[in-house]
Amino acid sequence: MRFLAAGGTIRCSPWSAAAAEVSFEQCPPLRPFPVRKGKRTAPGWWWSATTGRLVHYGSGAMRLHLMLLDRDPRVQGLAGRPLELRWQALGGVRAHAPQVMLRLADGQGVLADCTTRGELSGRQRSLAAVVGEVCAAVGWRYWVLGPVDPVYRANVTWLSGYRHPRYRGGQQLAAALRESFASRTPLWEGVGRTGDPMVVLPALFHALWAGQLSADLEAPMHERMPVWAA
Repeated sequence: MRFLAAGGTIRCSPWSAAAAEVSFEQCPPLRPFPVRKGKRTAPGWWWSATTGRLVHYGSGAMRLHLMLLDRDPRVQGLAGRPLELRWQALGGVRAHAPQVMLRLADGQGVLADCTTRGELSGRQRSLAAVVGEVCAAVGWRYWVLGPVDPVYRANVTWLSGYRHPRYRGGQQLAAALRESFASRTPLWEGVGRTGDPMVVLPALFHALWAGQLSADLEAPMHERMPVWAA
């Protein structure tokens, strides 16, 4: 496999050794994602609330899943295309650079690719099988991340705008929110109990993003939606 080491040097290493020794979640992209003419989403950077760093993405599907992984409490590290796997196959050497690398809270590494399709093509299934075996050989996982429910996606996209710690508010406000939503309470009713909506709403949305408060995000968000302390 290949990855970009400190100083911008591309290093080659046996996969088994690198998987155990290299913190790929700290590595920059091995190469940038290209701009594709006619595509609605150009490459960009996602600011991760999990790591406090920018993660490079190359498509709308990848940006969506970076957002969802950034909110997942199991995830502690994220990186965009930090490595490329190479293996011998019929017809010569094959290579694949998974779009996302993430580190779970238990230390396990995960490689992932993102798609907008519900079903994979034969070529994609074949590639997924090989990469899955490569990951399993070192105790990692390989995920293919597909379509997401549009309502859930819209809700998390809204909350992601409040993911930065500047929206958290102070400890006193956080405690007041937990008290106001100690049991299932309509959103606007709990906000009214807590204080000025202009101050409370950003902190509420941040708490929903961070999982400190809960709501049914598979239903459209509105002012009467039940919210409760996680």
